[in-house]
Amino acid sequence: MARRRRAQKNKIAGDPKFKNLVVAKFINKIMQDGKKSTARRLVYTAIEKFSQKVNSEDPLGAFEQALENAKPSLEVKSRRIGGATYQVPIEIQADRRTSLAMKWIILYSRTKAGKGMSDGLALELADCFQNQGSTIKKKDDTHRMAEANRAFAHYKW
Repeated sequence: MARRRRAQKNKIAGDPKFKNLVVAKFINKIMQDGKKSTARRLVYTAIEKFSQKVNSEDPLGAFEQALENAKPSLEVKSRRIGGATYQVPIEIQADRRTSLAMKWIILYSRTKAGKGMSDGLALELADCFQNQGSTIKKKDDTHRMAEANRAFAHYKW
């Protein structure tokens, strides 16, 4: 019998333009202060600029490919065992992989200097689509950390 109540995930509808759940989640992640219409406009213009930049006929498919390239598959979690703390590599669940990729893309697009958010987001998505840039470096660093601590994988439970 479980002693904790597990959090229940909210069901969200797809976005109005693409009718896609992933784009709707991305819009919700970008949204600040409840301004969803601003977040939608920003994401849609960024996807249009991004699809023109990579010469893609299907902007939604290119967006999903860029997001797929940014998803990590391993991460490390701290486990305290016998007075010592080990960084134990674990596989990441699918919803957390998507969430991390979105968070990193948004973080690094906000740090792009001299550009508006839609331009920065389009540039970061283009970099992810081509497997380069800050988000891909962060993913590679996460994988490298998990690979370096592979010796402690037997502590995973």
